[in-house]
Amino acid sequence: MSFTVAIVGRPNVGKSTLFNRLVGKKLALVDDTPGVTRDRRPGDARLMGLTFTIIDTAGLEEADEESLQGRMRAQTEAAIDEADLSLFVVDAKNGLTPVDTALAEMLRRRGKPVVLVANKSEARGSDSGFYDAYTLGLGEPTPISAEHGQGMIDLRDAIVAAIGKERAYAKDDVAVTDVDIPPGENEADDEDEEPIYDDTKPLRVAIVGRPNAGKSTLINRFLGEDRLLTGPEAGITRDSISVEWDWRGRTIKMFDTAGMRRKARVTEKLEKLSVADALRAIRFAETVVIVFDATIPFEKQDLQIVDLVLREGRAAVLAFNKWDMIEDRQAVLADLREKTDRLLPQARGIRAVPISGQTGWGLDKLMQSIIDTDKVWNKRISTARLNRWLETQQIQHPPPAVSGRRIKLKYMTQVKARPPAFMISCTRSDALPESYTRYLINGLRADFDMPSVPIRIHFRSPDNPYESKKKRT
Repeated sequence: MSFTVAIVGRPNVGKSTLFNRLVGKKLALVDDTPGVTRDRRPGDARLMGLTFTIIDTAGLEEADEESLQGRMRAQTEAAIDEADLSLFVVDAKNGLTPVDTALAEMLRRRGKPVVLVANKSEARGSDSGFYDAYTLGLGEPTPISAEHGQGMIDLRDAIVAAIGKERAYAKDDVAVTDVDIPPGENEADDEDEEPIYDDTKPLRVAIVGRPNAGKSTLINRFLGEDRLLTGPEAGITRDSISVEWDWRGRTIKMFDTAGMRRKARVTEKLEKLSVADALRAIRFAETVVIVFDATIPFEKQDLQIVDLVLREGRAAVLAFNKWDMIEDRQAVLADLREKTDRLLPQARGIRAVPISGQTGWGLDKLMQSIIDTDKVWNKRISTARLNRWLETQQIQHPPPAVSGRRIKLKYMTQVKARPPAFMISCTRSDALPESYTRYLINGLRADFDMPSVPIRIHFRSPDNPYESKKKRT
């Protein structure tokens, strides 16, 4: 049976740097600004033969329970209670503070194993801070440098001693890893059979939107617990945090992301890192839920986020949040539908669901829309059906003529899914107007029931066998 380790300490002692070192990837944002991490982030750690779950946490500070810092502290305490072992990180370079002493007392009261870690021990003048750590009464500190990877063997030995050798090296029956790579794509195409949608695979969903649209509250309502930090302040979420849960027997891996403001307003380095992390989550997701504030929908930034998601080739679903604050719901819903069709022509047929993350109203309908959209995103159409359809389309609306000769669309096949992409062999592909491409895309949406996902069509002209002879003459 594997074990869980929480990294705790006051702000800016290097907890996220150590977390990234142990998971082997730059998953957590790292910056010199104190308090970058706010939510607790899990990951799969590997350390000199040890494998365990590691949880990065917010810096612990003394604060009122209702304040942002107080709610961050509650998240960290929840991680400590969940973990089997805590890595208490102190800053050997700058020495101890009264906050370190208070945190040491809190960890002692929990009665769980603690490994005292003296980070930044490679720095000049760190010896005094290292020896001061003995006064915390948590045993011998382990000197490391999370940034440079020094002291990792000693850290491994300290963890084994604290958790017990038998448990430290126990193996699970099934290995679970946090794979942060884009979903794979099956490029094979079967002309006779259209594959059945596999509803047993885990589904990766990213939740995006403007700051304070209610993204974290929505995920907490899905989970049925206060897993993510929420509050009235805009921009609480900074990292893209992933959480897993089951919906009707299917595993859902959901990514909470930082609010995305207009690029001109993003000036601070930390916010740029947060937005870059959100973009990364969009690229790694399969379906993206764009959360709108129903009280002030269709801001310019909302439209730009939808366009970004579609350009990245992701399946998209709109969620009009804060529906519990709307009074005349029928009139507002009709207005939202009209604006969706008018302002998002590139997402014709996109699924839009009114919800309330605060009360949980409409969440089942939102999840069903996510599943339905993912089915369309994975859809494959046999080559035989496509060519029959292409012939009908040309009869109803023939391609234009160029220099007195009509362009001919000869053959069509689907080259990939996720999102659906098609190749059409034709004459004079360079002269085919964009309006005819839109005509074909709209026809595919209507005739094969493919709303709300990007559709790509590529045109290819066969090589001219006489081209080389012309050049020689």
